[in-house]
Amino acid sequence: MADKRAERIAEFIAPLRVKPGSTVDLVADFDPRYKAGLNKQTGIELLRTGVSLLDEYQTRLAAQDTYGVLLCLQALDAGGKDGTIRHVMSGVNPQGVRVSSFKVPSSEELDHDYLWRYARRLPARGDIAIFNRSHYEEVLVVRVHPEVLDRQKLPSRPSGRRLWERRYREINNWERYLTDNGFKVVKVLLNLSKEEQRLRFMKRIDLPEKNWKFSAADIRERRWWDDYQQAFSEMLSATSTSWAPWYVVPADRKWFARICTAAVLAHTLIEIDPQYPKVDAKARKELLTARRELEAEAPEGAPPDPYTARHPGPGRAGDHG
Repeated sequence: MADKRAERIAEFIAPLRVKPGSTVDLVADFDPRYKAGLNKQTGIELLRTGVSLLDEYQTRLAAQDTYGVLLCLQALDAGGKDGTIRHVMSGVNPQGVRVSSFKVPSSEELDHDYLWRYARRLPARGDIAIFNRSHYEEVLVVRVHPEVLDRQKLPSRPSGRRLWERRYREINNWERYLTDNGFKVVKVLLNLSKEEQRLRFMKRIDLPEKNWKFSAADIRERRWWDDYQQAFSEMLSATSTSWAPWYVVPADRKWFARICTAAVLAHTLIEIDPQYPKVDAKARKELLTARRELEAEAPEGAPPDPYTARHPGPGRAGDHG
């Protein structure tokens, strides 16, 4: 964490982090229009910096092949999840990133425990997985619409608060298990105001190129706004832990939400601090042998090793250690 960039990122996202054990009132505690004193132009430059940092650390994460990262994105409809993913991950290697979107469970998924379908999409070591909506749907949508439980085929279930407290405990334990085994879990709630959601819905209706994004179901869900705010508040209070923290990202300004999400993900990778593997003595000897063979094949007049010709100095493969 000696890198000054790391210190600035940690300071930037600190106001967004939900302190473990705290009691959250989403409406009172977090402003969807907060922008940390930035303007859009400055924000765009910061996003480019964040994307570049992600590219650097993702490469190291893949090379080390020890840790995996799971980013959970939650938001109400029109919260900006898709755009956030597209912009934040624009500069990374797509081979090392997998995005999973979770819709209504299939009949096969309903024949398993409620975490089963999420567990199937977890990252491999060296990879980043993004859940566009996540296992937290099981304490959000299912809580606001408890009739969904009837389709989950539970043999028995406690009623009321006891059910949600049990699920919070199960989710916390699952995330602790993942973290203990080298899979970092970080969670972002894109916090949208009701008025901004209304404007985005209107845009989807008014602009032909956005009509495909609109669903009448979105309007029906909007009628449950207050219930969702309460469910979010209790979820954040119960499941922001030291091993899998929640960050509440102001989402009324899309550019700022993208900066914050990139910063949260970069902070997670910086804390892991993945390193390129070091080769042993046998491997270094093989590198030297291979280099000599390749240098001998250089055309007449060409430098035997064009890389060291352009970058003179110490550090050629196999020359140290």
